[in-house]
Amino acid sequence: MNISVLALEISVAVLALVLLAMDLSLEKDQPRRNIGYLAICGLTGIFFFSFTRYGMNATFWNGLFSLDDYAVFFKQAFLIGAILVILFSLDTVDQLPHSRAEFYVLLLFAVIGMMILASANDLITLYVGIELMTFSFFILVGYVLTDARSTEAAIKYLILASAASAVMLYGMSLIFGLSGQMNYAAIAAAGLPASPALLVGGVLLLSGFAFKIAAPPFHMWAPDVYEGAPVPITAMLAMGSKAAGFAAMIRVFTNVFPSTGYPWPLLALLLSGAAMLVGNIVAIPQTNIKRMLAYSSVAQAGYILTGLVAGTAAGVKGMLFYLMIYVFANVGAFGVVAAVSRHRNGEKISDLAGLARQAPVLAVAMTISLLSMAGIPPLAGFMGKFFLFSAVIDAGHLGIAVLGFVLSMVSVYYYLNVVKSMYLAEPADDRPFAVAGTLKFTVLFAMTATLAMGIYPGPLSQLAELAAKTVFH
Repeated sequence: MNISVLALEISVAVLALVLLAMDLSLEKDQPRRNIGYLAICGLTGIFFFSFTRYGMNATFWNGLFSLDDYAVFFKQAFLIGAILVILFSLDTVDQLPHSRAEFYVLLLFAVIGMMILASANDLITLYVGIELMTFSFFILVGYVLTDARSTEAAIKYLILASAASAVMLYGMSLIFGLSGQMNYAAIAAAGLPASPALLVGGVLLLSGFAFKIAAPPFHMWAPDVYEGAPVPITAMLAMGSKAAGFAAMIRVFTNVFPSTGYPWPLLALLLSGAAMLVGNIVAIPQTNIKRMLAYSSVAQAGYILTGLVAGTAAGVKGMLFYLMIYVFANVGAFGVVAAVSRHRNGEKISDLAGLARQAPVLAVAMTISLLSMAGIPPLAGFMGKFFLFSAVIDAGHLGIAVLGFVLSMVSVYYYLNVVKSMYLAEPADDRPFAVAGTLKFTVLFAMTATLAMGIYPGPLSQLAELAAKTVFH
């Protein structure tokens, strides 16, 4: 067994234990902010170390766990997301009335679960990764014990995620019963013929993935959980949990089912269309910025799913590119929401009124993040949608690309409502808007990355293409 295949996961686990030990070594009245800084430094070091993992293409324990360029790409996305989330959450965590270290430790364990999902090459490994990530989020969503909304969101997430997990597990059991195998390659080699049992198993497995990526009709948890969870955890759910779901989903539906009679491209098309329609239409009347971003996240899942509809390496490349740039747009938007929530003690769109006059940097960052999600050039979101829609058109699915384009224009309406409030409405109060240096750096970094990857997408595009060819092969 080549233990170096697990180097990234082991590194994050060791970092989590070091943070916990550091917390235990400090006196009760000593500040815990350095724990957050250590988490950021540790994750940054692991991120740079991850570049040495490209080209390994190795497996662990009879193929249960795979480390290839595709897995490394996603792990880097998770690490970047975690670094930026911790960076803008330092002040939020400082205000918690109870232990801070566990917040960072649980977030790191959620990242380990995501990393396992990116490398899962077996149904058991897949389930372990999902449960590790989900259990960590159960606690993090309800971490603010004094906030009734946080507790309510955690209970809702627990109940619905448990049901989704049971559904997925039953689908796995059907597939195992039909093939006698758990490994993806072995299931594909079994050459399962089309059958009602296979269809049911595949649909149940797809339902579990649809819950993780918040695709209709399994999206009902997202608005309530996004609204009730602490803002940093909402951000990590929106990008990390979604990206992890797609990481596992792409592997399953490009390696397992093409050799069967299972109509996965058709189901992916239906999911994609439903997500784009529901997400964009229901986002329009929302008044809470976190609920609006939740429905926007549903729509984003629909755009990303078009790459799976294409069923080609180009489609997967578009998915990977879009998921990476979505991390930065998401961090930029939720970083601003965190600042406004702390300053004005509210999360409605009206609470952003006059932000451009009091905190112009935050207003510009929010504008760029929202317009990138809408796919407006020359921002990174435009290039992401260009890659996705080009791939699906080349695969002969013009209709879903047209639907995606039209609904992207619809999304401009509710995104510009937020921009209108920031630039044209009167400020909610006249108090000076104090922004923490770490939060300002985070949103500026996210804004710069969103602009840079839109103007010069080449390096990220090449990396995504390399990763896509690995998994599609």
